[in-house]
Amino acid sequence: MIAPREDGDDPPGGRRPDASMSLLADLFSGKLLDHGYAEAAARRAAAGEPGPPRGRLRGGGVLLVLVLAGTLIAVAGAEVRRGRPVAAEERSRLVHEINARTAETDGLQRRLDRLRDETERRRAAALARSEDGRRARRDLAIAAAAAAAEPATGEALVVTLDDAPGEGPEGQPADAGGRVYDQDLQVLVNGLWAAGAAAIGVNGQRLTPATAIRAAGEAILVDYRPLGRPYEVTALGDPGRLRDAFSGSAADRRLRALTERFKIRYDTRRASGVRLPAAGAVRLRYAREAGR
Repeated sequence: MIAPREDGDDPPGGRRPDASMSLLADLFSGKLLDHGYAEAAARRAAAGEPGPPRGRLRGGGVLLVLVLAGTLIAVAGAEVRRGRPVAAEERSRLVHEINARTAETDGLQRRLDRLRDETERRRAAALARSEDGRRARRDLAIAAAAAAAEPATGEALVVTLDDAPGEGPEGQPADAGGRVYDQDLQVLVNGLWAAGAAAIGVNGQRLTPATAIRAAGEAILVDYRPLGRPYEVTALGDPGRLRDAFSGSAADRRLRALTERFKIRYDTRRASGVRLPAAGAVRLRYAREAGR
């Protein structure tokens, strides 16, 4: 038979429910936590020395700590609240500056295109005055087409890539695999070159043999210019022949696999009367003999 538990006895298991609060209980009850302190207090009592003031000083110390902690919390909260509008204002300013610089760059690019067209007209008129000049003009036209230095027009096969439908938090695709990445565009562009495209543009930006397609954070860049989705890749050439040559290629199989697995958008269509602008100025590079 188990005797009834008297008040103060430990519960079954040998541990009080408030055992985890013993430290705080000792602090507020004035119990000493270290045997060395207890011995020192006993020696002072035996020698008749007055001990430290009790009660009011201890309560005042606790109150002071609580006031300081509350002050620190209040100051931290005020700083956080003050920082939010500052961060929002800074972000808005940066977005405005980016938009302004982008508009300025677009305006300079349009001016460059007009000057380039005027230069080409003057050069063509000068070269047309002699047989040697006309021959040089034909050679220049071939080289300019290869370097994407002149606008190109004609029929085209347009391939559209876009992120999978459905959005997760902060406007991101629900599945990270449902995003179109820079390597997907690289594979598509290389596949269209291999299929016989005469010229290629991505969202209206002309590609050259030296064009770089890369990522910076969440953005896809073509020669350091960000692209917006959906991504339209325009390949100039006979649309039927391009489609036949591209279908079943490694690039086509990769994109179809992404469509089946991650639901990204992958469409092709014909287009006529397409015009791709000339690419930007190409930096010339020359081979040099080793050691010089």
